[in-house]
Amino acid sequence: MATFNLGDATHRPIERWATFAIVGAAALLALLVATRVSRHPRTDDAEVFANYIGIAPQVEGPIVELHVRDNQFVKKGDLLYVIDPRPYEYAYERAVALRDALEGQINDESRRIAAESSGVSVAQAGIHTSEADVNHWAAAVEQAHADISNAEQGVARVKAEWTYANNNLHRIEPLLEKQFVTVDQVDRARSLEAADAQALNQAQSQLRASQAELKSAEAQYLHARAQLEESHAQHQQAQHSVLTLEPLISQRGEREAEMKTARYNLDNCRVYAPFDALVTNLTISEGQYARIGQQVFALIDARTWWVLANFREGQLHYIRPGMQADVYLMSRPDERFRGVVDSIGYGVTPDPDVLGHLEPGPGLPDVQRTLNWVHLAARYPVRVRVQNPPSDLFRIGQTAVVTIRGR
Repeated sequence: MATFNLGDATHRPIERWATFAIVGAAALLALLVATRVSRHPRTDDAEVFANYIGIAPQVEGPIVELHVRDNQFVKKGDLLYVIDPRPYEYAYERAVALRDALEGQINDESRRIAAESSGVSVAQAGIHTSEADVNHWAAAVEQAHADISNAEQGVARVKAEWTYANNNLHRIEPLLEKQFVTVDQVDRARSLEAADAQALNQAQSQLRASQAELKSAEAQYLHARAQLEESHAQHQQAQHSVLTLEPLISQRGEREAEMKTARYNLDNCRVYAPFDALVTNLTISEGQYARIGQQVFALIDARTWWVLANFREGQLHYIRPGMQADVYLMSRPDERFRGVVDSIGYGVTPDPDVLGHLEPGPGLPDVQRTLNWVHLAARYPVRVRVQNPPSDLFRIGQTAVVTIRGR
């Protein structure tokens, strides 16, 4: 015969409700966790990263001084190494000497041109003097012509007077025998005729003197014209002999450029750190021949450290630039570092198993004829800048864990 246990019947509803409560709490907790994880994405697919540059010389030559060692921390402006500067010092001195020689040549040519310009001025003054002489003797010729004209008129007048006096004397001399005229009248006629004859001789002499002066003035005028033509020829010759400084001055830019280039190469013999950095991959020593553009070692920029965290594509809409983030290093899992989301990647290499191969050129894409039952979410890199990182702790390539905290 079955017996009814009242205690068992009483505890069953309590156990049932307890089970429901536990299941509900677990579901609620799972929902809260899922919500928190979705709204605060977290990934352990992250690596520490920093900007770095390769140090390559801009001049070539043997390294005579090496002031750093591998993995050393250097500050901005610290001397890294020195390339033998002697060939570049000689090149700079030669460029300076060529520049100075050009300036000396320009100064010499300037003095020579000044002297030749002075000769041009003298020739120009000679032209003015010759022109004045030509004008003077041209005026003298005109004056001589005027004097001849006056002398001819005087000769004509005096000759007319002498002719009258001579005719009058020959007319009254026969009348003296007949006593129609007196002796005194005849003497006066003779005196007048002699005076007019003498005046005629003087007028003719003056005419001959004026004619001689005309010939002399004409000769001087022709000589002055010849002197003027000679002065013009000398002036043209002086002008043609004057040189210009333009060919020499145009070389100044070339000499200055050569000197600046030589100085630039000389300055590049000493290489300094461009920022606070860590030396890495140093495998050279003093005496190594450095070549232009060939990297000798690398510098890691220790001013800024990044963490490149790969998040699933479904989590990206919860991440925005400027959000706060927590960064943990696998080497320091108990130490939290603050970070800020700097940017979110916009592209990754397409999966060839999904898209096939996109060959460059006019060919057709190679699409795989497969069907994948499980589709994995793509991951995009999110760049997180670490705030105030310790310079001796972070290293490129370290594994990290990143949690986005939001704004």
